[in-house]
Amino acid sequence: MTATALSRLTLTDFRSYARAELALDGRPVFLVGPNGAGKTNLLEAVSFFTPGRGLRGASLAEVGRRLPGEAAGRAWAVAAIVSAGGEETRLGTGVEQAGAARRTVRIEGETVPPGRLAEHVRQVWLTPAQDRLFLEGAGDRRRFFDRLVFAGEPRHAAHANAYEKAQRERMRLLTDGPPDPAWLDALEARLAEAGALMAEARARTLGALQAEIDTRGERPFPQARLGLTGEWEQMAGEGAEIADIEGRLAEALRRARERDAAAGRALTGPHRGDLSVIHAEKDRPAAECSTGEQKALILNLVLAQAARLAREADAPSPLLLLDEVAAHLDRRRRAALFDEITALGLQAFLTGTDEHLFEELKGRAQGVRVDGAELSALG
Repeated sequence: MTATALSRLTLTDFRSYARAELALDGRPVFLVGPNGAGKTNLLEAVSFFTPGRGLRGASLAEVGRRLPGEAAGRAWAVAAIVSAGGEETRLGTGVEQAGAARRTVRIEGETVPPGRLAEHVRQVWLTPAQDRLFLEGAGDRRRFFDRLVFAGEPRHAAHANAYEKAQRERMRLLTDGPPDPAWLDALEARLAEAGALMAEARARTLGALQAEIDTRGERPFPQARLGLTGEWEQMAGEGAEIADIEGRLAEALRRARERDAAAGRALTGPHRGDLSVIHAEKDRPAAECSTGEQKALILNLVLAQAARLAREADAPSPLLLLDEVAAHLDRRRRAALFDEITALGLQAFLTGTDEHLFEELKGRAQGVRVDGAELSALG
């Protein structure tokens, strides 16, 4: 593992912040302040040091600071110094003009593709939006699980993007026509290639997570039995060769053309799978557990992924972003969470409205008060 931590974070015209700087000492960070003070905005800023749309899934225009009466968000920027293995790297991202369709990413001043960020920062996060993960549709669970996959295998995001693009083009051809067979063959070949890689990465991550959970022993967080319900992920989990998955997926797509055209959507592929989580001790699906148990199950998945990533050699250790997690845990589980974070040696960013939530973390972490987009150190 290459121990990774942010040593400085700077925001310019980002959400509620006109300008803010935060010096960090590498330890976990807890951010305390009233609702609406800007705590989650800081976590979101950190989350933009990965490819994609950040932990809120917001558009570039949404995150630019906007004063009353302004119709659109301003150009914004987030910069950080990342320390790893005794070396420092300067990262920056943002949009250079309001309304820009793409954000710029720079590493040591050089403009690079967003995917290069994964060479320096990996992140795993949990937000209040995921509290209903087991009660919402399969799409939310897929996105949650794909984020865990991506943290360990950055290429997964590129495969997912390629799959979605080919899928849109195929459906446009099927529904709007003319359905040129040769062009459909080419699109379905691209779909099958990307889809097989997605299924394999998901199955590989699921196996690694289950093994991690199984070896973690007695802990305040409930043990889970994990599964993927998708046909293609199950094939990969059973050891099928990726060429076989690709070939069968391409054939399934070819046979489904008429049905998909009538339905107006693709009815087969890795975009249809789901994550299954069973509370092991109670032998009960997560959806049937209490709200507290569901939160603890999700947190256990996040911690298991963070723990296994932290042991990987020649890769940056993950940053943990945990938004309003402590408030939903009893004191015993809060203490266990803090103990695990510090034992793993990870830099975590946690938010909460009450300072007392972090009593067991004091002395082992850096406290910051957030109030009206103003930052100050907690004594």
